[in-house]
Amino acid sequence: MATVREILALKGGHVETIHPTASVFDAAVLMNEHRIGALVVLVEGRVIGIITERDILQRIVAQRRDPAEAAVEDIMTAEVVCCQWSTPLDEARGVMKNRRIRHLPVVDEQGQLHGMISIGDLNAYETTTQERTIHLLHEYIYGPA
Repeated sequence: MATVREILALKGGHVETIHPTASVFDAAVLMNEHRIGALVVLVEGRVIGIITERDILQRIVAQRRDPAEAAVEDIMTAEVVCCQWSTPLDEARGVMKNRRIRHLPVVDEQGQLHGMISIGDLNAYETTTQERTIHLLHEYIYGPA
């Protein structure tokens, strides 16, 4: 059974992070620069929150607040759902679906951040696996190309 470790082995463990006292404007700029939809909020290496595009839209834009005046800690999601390296991909997908989230930080037993997976990562992994299976079945049925 495939686990989160396999996705992180392919994509790496680097995660863009931000401090809770940074401005929401800075968070939005960082997300835009790296073309990502979420930042993990860290204090002393520990995950204390996550800020997503959805947080910014709902809690800043929709309320007509100034993103330069609001701090990340004021709008971040503090109850972060995380997973571990050994989490099966089916379980991670189920958590994302049931909780309607798109990002899962990967932490160890002490809560230290080691990576993050997204629903896009899960979909890409599944697509690659299915393409590989189709190729092998094609070779089995028709012989090597």
